[in-house]
Amino acid sequence: MDVGAWLRPRIRLLGGAGVVGLVVGVVATVAYALYQGDATFATSQVFALGALALGFATLGWTGSVFMGQAIETMQTYLSDESDWTEQDSRRAMARIAGFGAGMMVGSVLASFAL
Repeated sequence: MDVGAWLRPRIRLLGGAGVVGLVVGVVATVAYALYQGDATFATSQVFALGALALGFATLGWTGSVFMGQAIETMQTYLSDESDWTEQDSRRAMARIAGFGAGMMVGSVLASFAL
């Protein structure tokens, strides 16, 4: 198995979401610091929102791994027309996790500039 071929799409998924989160974290920290007038408070609030997104995504990814197959089987037996799959759920949670981590890093980087 080629590890690089397996790893590249996963890095692209997390990295792309992380870059977006980083930009949002910097912009949100600067904007909130200008609005609030307190850079330390703005940094801590934006960092906390990023941590919340990261925590939610970690919990959601774990739930997808543990219960994904059971939910897909249940949908088959109930003739549910949903397009939900375990793989799509894990991918969505990975994007949210990357975004949250990027937001946390962005808020810290913005605090150095403030």
